[in-house]
Amino acid sequence: MLKQGSALDRYFKISERGSNFSREIRGGFATFFAMSYIVVLNPLILSGPDSSGGTLGFPAVAAVTALVAGILTILMGAWAKHPFALATGLGVNAFVAVTVATNPGLTWPDMMGLVVLSGVTMLILVLTGFRTAVFRAVPEGLKTAIVVGIGLFIALIGLVNAGFVRRIPDVAGTTVPVGLGFDGKLLGWPTLVFVIGLVLTIALVVRKVKGAILIGIITSTILSVILEFTLHIGPSFDGKNFNPQGWSLVAPKFTEWAAPDLSLIGKANPFGAFEHLGFVAATLLAFVILLSIFFDAMGTMVGLATEAGTIDKDGNIPNVDRVLQIDALGAIVGGGASVSSNQIYVESGAGIGEGARTGLASIVTGLLFLVAMFFTPLINLVPFEAVAPALVVVGFMMVSQVGKIDWQDWGIAIPAFLTFTLMPFTYSIANGLGAGFISFVLIRLVQGRAREVHPLMWVVAAAFLLFFGIGPIEAALGIH
Repeated sequence: MLKQGSALDRYFKISERGSNFSREIRGGFATFFAMSYIVVLNPLILSGPDSSGGTLGFPAVAAVTALVAGILTILMGAWAKHPFALATGLGVNAFVAVTVATNPGLTWPDMMGLVVLSGVTMLILVLTGFRTAVFRAVPEGLKTAIVVGIGLFIALIGLVNAGFVRRIPDVAGTTVPVGLGFDGKLLGWPTLVFVIGLVLTIALVVRKVKGAILIGIITSTILSVILEFTLHIGPSFDGKNFNPQGWSLVAPKFTEWAAPDLSLIGKANPFGAFEHLGFVAATLLAFVILLSIFFDAMGTMVGLATEAGTIDKDGNIPNVDRVLQIDALGAIVGGGASVSSNQIYVESGAGIGEGARTGLASIVTGLLFLVAMFFTPLINLVPFEAVAPALVVVGFMMVSQVGKIDWQDWGIAIPAFLTFTLMPFTYSIANGLGAGFISFVLIRLVQGRAREVHPLMWVVAAAFLLFFGIGPIEAALGIH
């Protein structure tokens, strides 16, 4: 029996951080359920053929996605001692897939090789202290805005994943990108599962019931399984037909055991893109990947650490160097295993909302990913709609930090506003950070307070200007 004051308790500082073993275990499970969808979604995103007609293969991508996520998350827990889980980053994998699909001179090994190089560069920046220095140069007001932005982002992810909010096809040239349900109406049993789960989770959280978020997920999952097995609802898209009343991605079902296919490990070609695209084009692609993973992790860990209460009064995170080292390793290992860069997931907030405060929760999450590599019923039984309520509630908890921003200082208030609005509106943490950093530097310059801007903020703002201008730069250079 694990007790307060034991070696494990002292190592992870469980009691010191106001947690206990049961909270850490519950938190580990909650985080796993909240982000396990990536094992199914990542193979779908990386499923297209490259210029040679080669594909990565659904079973292989699924198996390695779970393996890499499990190893890195356990490492994060054991080494950095934070309740942060890692897996293939949404956004980076989409960029990788689109680039491979639209570039006739690129193969999957070539593109994954660029991810590896970006990770190596990132690791060098961490080991030299540059990445940590950038983190510490960010003003407190912007760090708070990052927390709020991630809260809004994670809530939007939950609402979209549940089908409560849906993208509107722009066939008629409409100016409204999203809307309520399908054609302005809430449809289908899956949406009802989300609504019931949300009401239940809110009620449990308000009543301060232990395990509120995990109870909400489990209850919603049981309801989902009952509905699917009795009504045969099916997924919203089965590869051919669209069903607006179906489950968002995973239709609850039991699956048979299958041995994991790990054949993708070591297939990346770090210098293939330079051979096929040329030095300039390949370097620009690597730069975009580097900036994305550089700032996504910084924003995410600030938000999660703040919510967990592990960030100190000066805005510093314990073991921040170790966190950043493992994040950089996530790009190297993820690219080397052909599943794209791995990064800290905002869905870790589900475990933190459940009470997780230490790395023990991450070890639990990581072990569950390793189990999922061999046996996937846990993943295939939990639809988005069952997890989405947890993300919405955690989003609320994070957005409540907005009162800490100094709204009288427009040099902070406007950049903060741009930061936390653009994160959900562009579906990207990095985009929100870029807008916030650039506007902070420019407004301080206009105010005649340029001396208050840390030199590294000028460097970061310049890098983001290059990041946002990558399209015109590629066009000017004739790169497609």
